[in-house]
Amino acid sequence: MWVMLTSLFVAAVMVTSIVFAVRAADTARTPQGAVGWVVFLIAAPYLAIPAYLFLGHSRYYGYVIGRRESKRIMDALRVFRDENAPEPGSLGVAPGPFEDSAELPVVRGNGADLLIDGQATFDAIFAAIDAAETYVLAQFYIVHDDDLGRTFQERLIAAARRGVTVRLMVDAVGSLRLPESYSHTLRQAGVEVVDRETTRGPRFRFQLNFRNHRKTVIVDGTTGFIGGLNVGDEYMGRDPKFGHWRDTHLKIAGPMVSQLQLIFAEDWHWGTEEVLLDDLNWQAGRDPRDMNGLIVATGPGDASETGSMMYFAAIAEAKERVWIASPYFVPDLDVITALRHAALRGVDVRLLVPGMADHKVTWLAAFSYFDMVMDAGVKVYRYKDGFMHQKAFLVDDSIAAVGTTNMDNRSFRLNFEAMALLFDTPMCGAVETMLLQDFAQTEEQTLRLEDHPAYVRWGAPVARLFSPLL
Repeated sequence: MWVMLTSLFVAAVMVTSIVFAVRAADTARTPQGAVGWVVFLIAAPYLAIPAYLFLGHSRYYGYVIGRRESKRIMDALRVFRDENAPEPGSLGVAPGPFEDSAELPVVRGNGADLLIDGQATFDAIFAAIDAAETYVLAQFYIVHDDDLGRTFQERLIAAARRGVTVRLMVDAVGSLRLPESYSHTLRQAGVEVVDRETTRGPRFRFQLNFRNHRKTVIVDGTTGFIGGLNVGDEYMGRDPKFGHWRDTHLKIAGPMVSQLQLIFAEDWHWGTEEVLLDDLNWQAGRDPRDMNGLIVATGPGDASETGSMMYFAAIAEAKERVWIASPYFVPDLDVITALRHAALRGVDVRLLVPGMADHKVTWLAAFSYFDMVMDAGVKVYRYKDGFMHQKAFLVDDSIAAVGTTNMDNRSFRLNFEAMALLFDTPMCGAVETMLLQDFAQTEEQTLRLEDHPAYVRWGAPVARLFSPLL
C-alpha cells in the first residue's frame, strides 16, 4: 500500500513539474527566465514546485487599472493632456516611448525640487503633512516602528485630529515586520490604513513575489513626493552597519501631482475596492517654473515591459551622456545592449552603484554584468561614503529622473514602481550637480571578474542564475 502511494506521489510530482515547466516556457517574460524555470522544475521538482507557485508568475493578473476601464477617466485624461500640452519643440526628446510606458501624457506647468538624503526629505514631507488642509495620501514599501516611523505616525495622527483625511498604504512584504499595533494606533486616531491581513492582493494569489515598491506622499492634490526613501531609521543614516545613507527624493508641484495621485488611487482601489476619484482634488494648478514632466508608473499588471522600455528609451535618446544611479544592477539583455550601444556611439555612459551590499545575492550578480558593459566603454563607479540607494538618471540636458525603479529585473518585471521624469534643462543641471558630488565619493571599478576575490569570482555567476527573480 505504502509503495503504491509513494509511487503515485512521485508520479504526481513529476507530472506537475512537467506541466509547470511547459507553462513557464510559454509564459516567462524572458528566454533566460524560461530556461531557468524549466531546468529547475525538471532537475529538482520537490524544491522547484513550491518555489514556482510563489515566484513563477510573470503577470499580476486581476490588477485593475482604473484609467483603462473608466470612460470618464479616459475622457478626463484627454482634456488634461490638451490643457497641459508642452509647447511645441520644448521637449528635446521623442516622448512617445515614455508616454506609452506611463499610459499618461507629458504635461507642462510643473515644478520640482531635489531632496537629497533623509533629513531634507522628511523635513519637507513632515512640513507638507503639517500644512495639509484637506487630505494626505501616503504609500511606502517599508515602514518601521522606530524613531522615524513613530515620528511619521505622530504627524499623520496630528493631521487626522485636525480633521484632515489621512490614508496610508504599506506593502505587505516590505513591511512584514511592522507590528499590527502600529496600524491600530493610527486607526484609533482616525487614519485610514489598508489592512494587510484582509486586503486583496498577492498573499492570497501565490504572488508574494510581486511587491508595491512605490514611495509616495500627496497633500491636498497640490504637493507630491516621490523617490527612493522609505520610513525607517536606516534612511536617516542611523544604522551603524550602513552609516551614511545616500538617497534622493523629489518634491513636485503642478499637473504631475495629479498623475501621481491617479496612481495612488488605482493602488488604493486594488487594496480596498474603494473609489477615491470624486473625493480628491484634481486641480493641481501650474507652477511658475513651467517644467515639462511625466510620472511613469510601471508594474507586472502592464501588458508590455514598461520598466525596461523606460530605461531603454532614455538610453537610446542619449547623444552626449547618460548617467544612471541604482543600488542594484541586474538588467535584462535589452538594456545591456542599449548601454553598450550608447557607449560605442561615444556617449558618456556612467553607472553609479554601491560599494557595499545590502542584499548579497543581488550585489554579487551585478559583478557578472560589469565586464560586459565596461568592455564597451561604460564607466562603473562604486560609492564609498556609506550606502547608495538612490534611483536616478540623467540624459544629456534633456531628461532628469528620480523615483523608485532600480536597474534590475525585479523593478522591470515584478515590482510596482514609479519614476518622475522632468524634460527640463535647469532640472538636468541640478541632477548633474548632485551626481557629480556623488561621483566625487566613488572609486572607478577597473577590476575584471577574474581579478576579484574568490567569493566574488565564483559567487557572481551563481547569483546571476537567479537574475530573473532579483
